[in-house]
Amino acid sequence: MKPIELLLAEDSLTDAELIQSAFEENRFALNLRHVLDGVEALDYLHQRPPYQESARPDLMLLDLNLPRKDGREVLAEIKADAELRCMPVIILTTSAADADLATAYHHHANAFLTKPVDFEAFMNVIRQVGEFWLSAARLPHRC
Repeated sequence: MKPIELLLAEDSLTDAELIQSAFEENRFALNLRHVLDGVEALDYLHQRPPYQESARPDLMLLDLNLPRKDGREVLAEIKADAELRCMPVIILTTSAADADLATAYHHHANAFLTKPVDFEAFMNVIRQVGEFWLSAARLPHRC
């Protein structure tokens, strides 16, 4: 089985390391690529330098509060792009604001998850993401 290509757009290196560890601990078949801001995420998705040779992701985990271009803008651009819009985008953020939830679903996010502050709960959420999106769900490889 071919590993899932997952793009993580997350500015917190600590959270990114925890997410990577949780996926590794649960032995999900994936290639995780990490970018630190919204501009870099869009460069990666559009395979602009230095990402010309990067694999197109099958799935994206997107933080809302990214520098340079926030996750709300990134999500809107992804879902407005005919080549990217069918890629599932999961919002993974510290925000629990109803406005952020509404905006995310308005722009066609596939899921909205608030990061737990408790370590075990955080690891459990990532395990659940993996169990559903990487094991149970079928992902489109292209639109």
